[in-house]
Amino acid sequence: MTNDPFAPLLGQPQAIELLTQAVKQSRVAPAYLFVGPDGVGRSLAARCFVELLFSSQTRNIDTVQSRLRQGNHPDLWWVQPTYQFQGQRLTAKEAAEKKLKRKAPPVIRLEQIREITEFLGRPSLEAPRNVVVLEEAQTMAEAAANALLKTLEEPGQATIILIAPSSESVLPTLVSRCQRIPFYRLDTQSLTQVLTQTNHTEILQHQVALRIAAGSPGSAIASYEQLQIIPDNLLQDVTKAPSSYRHALELGKKIDQELDTEAQLWLIDYLQQSYWQQWHQPGIINQLEKTRKALLCYAQPRLVWECTFIAMFKALNNQCL
Repeated sequence: MTNDPFAPLLGQPQAIELLTQAVKQSRVAPAYLFVGPDGVGRSLAARCFVELLFSSQTRNIDTVQSRLRQGNHPDLWWVQPTYQFQGQRLTAKEAAEKKLKRKAPPVIRLEQIREITEFLGRPSLEAPRNVVVLEEAQTMAEAAANALLKTLEEPGQATIILIAPSSESVLPTLVSRCQRIPFYRLDTQSLTQVLTQTNHTEILQHQVALRIAAGSPGSAIASYEQLQIIPDNLLQDVTKAPSSYRHALELGKKIDQELDTEAQLWLIDYLQQSYWQQWHQPGIINQLEKTRKALLCYAQPRLVWECTFIAMFKALNNQCL
């Protein structure tokens, strides 16, 4: 095993330098906010940082690395957004494995924040401090965010890492208590290197996935996987202009019936790329952004898509969106 925990993280020199120096100078903050696009290494950076932090005061570096990579270190609490299903909380991966059709995006729930509080209520067992990581922190509802705020005000001997797409996506009161660590989209060389190292070289030949990714290896991989799953006939239907109001309604119904919410959110990125190449109409791209916001606000998906395609039909017939 390498002695450099950040070795797997490519294309983020600023983040690596900030986090490495924090440990070297013993100036680790009580809370961090990792901000940047999906799929550029924010979660990986959190794991690398935890590994460096936990290894800084022990000689058993290999043991620390092994336990962290197995996900069983007693001083790390990792939180992901969840779905509620039959009294159980399921992550997106767990829901996919159970083949559940998901009508709304997963969220970080109030009970998950309470579990964090309970976890931080005891001293660390092996590491110099407890660490909590919250992926997709922007999915916290207001009650959960307010509960976390109380913890951030008095974290004790602990560090809390929030991962989000931007500072604006998280409550300002939370942002003000975190040190911001920015992450950026990768250049072509770094993107190619990541996809090669992760055995995804076939994606380099798939221009649609690369355009959607826009410098994000994680998004490139996710897009390629979605393209393998979504039926070709559905993609062909939705990338054509609606021919009538009835056709617009049929497209909305088809998407609602065949795709879960996660796939629908990905489809928005795909359609933005496709529609821009076909028509170069900013209004249609903006309409799709409204579609994204509506789906994230748990609006009825079929109605959202019907409205989207009706608006598109009007726009392409020289009417205002």
